[in-house]
Amino acid sequence: MHWVYLMIAVVFEITVAIAAGKSEGFKNVKWTTITLVSGVVATIFLSLALLTFDVGVGYSMWTALAGVGIVALGAMFFNQRLSFSKGVGILIVIGGVVGLRMSGAA
Repeated sequence: MHWVYLMIAVVFEITVAIAAGKSEGFKNVKWTTITLVSGVVATIFLSLALLTFDVGVGYSMWTALAGVGIVALGAMFFNQRLSFSKGVGILIVIGGVVGLRMSGAA
């Protein structure tokens, strides 16, 4: 169940980043509210996942997976440029997550 909690936390953390980008510096009430509520939900599910994962490993996987998701969605839906160097960086992050998982973390 800890993996489900972690994935839910990742989805909501991606939502935080997208909503924060649309909040216009927290001037747009709708997107500001979505940012804050998503942040709370992401934190709740991360804390549930961390009941099983080591804190450093769980937090690292959460931020890495959310970061990769944000970059991918930005390229797919928000016309953000995905350069070769960004692609290499994403592969390195994914390799790090795989390495953490293989380390026996939960």
